[in-house]
Amino acid sequence: MFSPSKKLDHLTTSVFTELSLRKQEKEAAGATLIDLSIGSPDLPPPAFLKEELIKAVSNDSDYGYAITSELTFREAVCRFYTDRYGVSLKEDHILQLMGSQDGLAHLAMSYMDEDDILLVPNPGYPIYAASAEIARATLHPYPLNEENRYQFDFRSLPQEVADKAKILILSYPSNPTAATASKDYLEQVIAYAKEHRILVVHDFAYSELLYDNQTPLSILSIDGADEVAIEFNSMSKSFNFAGARIGYALGNPELLKPLAIIKSHIDYGVFKPIQHAATKALTNSGTFLEDQRLLYKRRRDTLVSALSEIGWEVRSPGGGMFLWAKIPQAYTSMSFTLAALDLGVVVTPGMAFGSEGEGFVRIALVQNEERLKEAATRLKPLFD
Repeated sequence: MFSPSKKLDHLTTSVFTELSLRKQEKEAAGATLIDLSIGSPDLPPPAFLKEELIKAVSNDSDYGYAITSELTFREAVCRFYTDRYGVSLKEDHILQLMGSQDGLAHLAMSYMDEDDILLVPNPGYPIYAASAEIARATLHPYPLNEENRYQFDFRSLPQEVADKAKILILSYPSNPTAATASKDYLEQVIAYAKEHRILVVHDFAYSELLYDNQTPLSILSIDGADEVAIEFNSMSKSFNFAGARIGYALGNPELLKPLAIIKSHIDYGVFKPIQHAATKALTNSGTFLEDQRLLYKRRRDTLVSALSEIGWEVRSPGGGMFLWAKIPQAYTSMSFTLAALDLGVVVTPGMAFGSEGEGFVRIALVQNEERLKEAATRLKPLFD
């Protein structure tokens, strides 16, 4: 009797739904699975964050609507960005979100009309493309692959697309490709955006997971970026606080204003105790971030080495919490994923992130080193 909105026509969860159902079937049959499919940290938040949260939830006055973010939270983000990324911000440059996905999902709605074009990476995190469908904007995926070193090739974009493009989304370290960006490349992005009057949106959720002596590179550290760029970041990956749903967008207040207006009509802010705990983490992280980075690096090295031993040579990523692994030509990304599932290992097919993901699977570093070694051992029959 009641048909859904046409906005849902291209919003599909079929790949993830099918994989979830297959996992449930395997577990119901008694299989013990090593799940490397979801980018949700398996580690707990730092003790000082949990202690602050426990203390904060005892405050009876903090159970009302938050409405807006606490000033102390915005000040903490400013100090964190100065200390970690060399970016100087004021408190009105911070827009608090219920996780960065919250802001990314509503961004196109706040900026775009039907004739506007949203440029999204292919492969890319699914919410980027979904945000265009929600807003009824025009979607133009740009390819990321080994040939272009997982970077946006400005020269390949048709002039008529560049003329109508309003937002360019990019993310480094990338999900799913785990690629990283250089300062020179981001400078080119900013120059291109200024020339074509395009808003650059940088998803920086994996900002603290950089390896091999690389340093985190905020796009807001690039000269002139404050004129054309905003950045999204989150507590989810850096502090293992994913379920708490708190993140933020940063940039020129005028560039953040459209999203802030949309947000003011959608929710009543983040639960205050969560804000207090996040503030504590941003200002008192100590050695936690460095210790965690080293832990993920060990996991990366362990899994890359273990896969090599079974005959699967994969690119060692420079950042992020995933391996973007090329699969044997005999498989599609989905058939490989199902074959791996039959062996008790859950990965995500690359095609779930866009057409350029075919021929790859994404493997999340969300198990300890022994489990990662066991996962590689289980996969060996696929390479015999």
